[in-house]
Amino acid sequence: MSTHARGRVAELHEIRAQAVAGPSEKATQAQHAKGKLTARERIELLLDPGSFREVEQLRRHRATGFGLETKKPYTDGVITGWGTVEGRTVFVYAHDFRIFGGALGEDHATKIHKIMDMAIAAGAPLVSLNDGAGARIQEGVSALAGYGGIFQRNTKASGVIPQISVMLGPCAGGAAYSPALTDFVFMVRETSQMFITGPDVVKAVTGEEITQNGLGGADVHAETSGVCHFAYDDEETCLAEVRYLLSLLPQNNRENPPRAQASDPVGRRSEALLELVPVDGSRPYDMTRVIEEVVDDGEYLEVHERWARNVVCALARLDGQLVGVVANQPQVLAGVLDIEASEKAARFVQMCDAFSIPLVTFLDVPGFLPGVDQEHGGIIRHGAKLLYAYCNATVPRISLILRKAYGGAYIVMDSQSIGADLTYAWPTNEIAVMGAEGAANVIFRRQIAQAEDPEAMRSRMVKEYKSELMHPYYAAERGLVDDVIDPAETREVLIESLAMLQSKHADLPLRKHGNPPQ
Repeated sequence: MSTHARGRVAELHEIRAQAVAGPSEKATQAQHAKGKLTARERIELLLDPGSFREVEQLRRHRATGFGLETKKPYTDGVITGWGTVEGRTVFVYAHDFRIFGGALGEDHATKIHKIMDMAIAAGAPLVSLNDGAGARIQEGVSALAGYGGIFQRNTKASGVIPQISVMLGPCAGGAAYSPALTDFVFMVRETSQMFITGPDVVKAVTGEEITQNGLGGADVHAETSGVCHFAYDDEETCLAEVRYLLSLLPQNNRENPPRAQASDPVGRRSEALLELVPVDGSRPYDMTRVIEEVVDDGEYLEVHERWARNVVCALARLDGQLVGVVANQPQVLAGVLDIEASEKAARFVQMCDAFSIPLVTFLDVPGFLPGVDQEHGGIIRHGAKLLYAYCNATVPRISLILRKAYGGAYIVMDSQSIGADLTYAWPTNEIAVMGAEGAANVIFRRQIAQAEDPEAMRSRMVKEYKSELMHPYYAAERGLVDDVIDPAETREVLIESLAMLQSKHADLPLRKHGNPPQ
């Protein structure tokens, strides 16, 4: 190599070192002082050591005015590239808050567009590490248009590659719609917020005073709004969980999820299930303990754990195969379906179907939540979302009725009549239009009213209705349930059924797309 070429290479290394170091040590310290890591530190935690390959590291903005022409840092405030997580390719972009507060300018947006296009073309997951102050005001509407390009690509990638948004700082205004379009949103308590209009605007318009975290912090979005799927106390734990989620998911919609080597025996009996679930339908229990008993090594990842807690949505393995578990939670609101539970489960079912994850549904549902608020809030519309999601799903679908399965909620929770491939029930099942008490009051209203002892008549009629229409084998006798099984054999039955359904193929009608209820 000539001396001249050596000089050029030395210059390249110098420029690279400058780009990697960022604007200044002071800016790095300021980031750390907020309890936040730098963009590069985050990428190091997310990806396998030494696997990150950066794209457009030396890009700089070309904007002028408002002093921008004198400030042209490398990367333009966003680090883009690819690497691996457990050896599989993952694309990533990370806002660098030290440069323009991570604000999005035209070149910054173009870098993000490029890495999104690369992820879609390569068929690999995309992770965004969000820590930015929105659009770069000095660049005006051209910066704003950059968001449009991101939203368009989020939508194009939806159901094609897994998209994960990790919120590690502020995310305000239109910028918040990109995470909302992705499959999963992770947040870190105290340091990350999401809102469309900030506390100042809220106060000016409505007079309400509220802090940034009170308006759009991790706990608010994990418990109240449902915008956030996972919330953690620190960035290290958060990014470790992102890695874990990526290890479960397939690379794209043309691949099956990776299979793990299972050490948990297929035929392991779960006698504990007989004790866990009380026969008395009015007594609550914790459905997550049932899931733990059935799945490999009792391990599962619950999605939206703290929002709409009357339904459980979780990713788990059965004999090493990834499954999506949807289950009513009798411990919360008796496991009824309401607006939020329907929305939560519907989105989870859609995600599983998009990425070839078989669905296992555990039913113990007394119905939809009654009430003026629910009816006026559109429970019909929202409940229909879950119905639509199940009816539209072509992955293997198995449902198991543990106890109550009443009315429309029974049909909606992946019953045989809406296309479940296999439906099992425990001997404790009660499948009916409604509970025996309510049914007896309707059917035998006149006899009860005319009886000398209405209460005695009512209890006699309840007993009669139960023995006629609600015994455990009523549905099985009519072919609405494929088999009534011993609860202790649940794991083995589910695994053998999934093995049979592995090669399931179902064609949807030819259409541009459906028009799901909103």
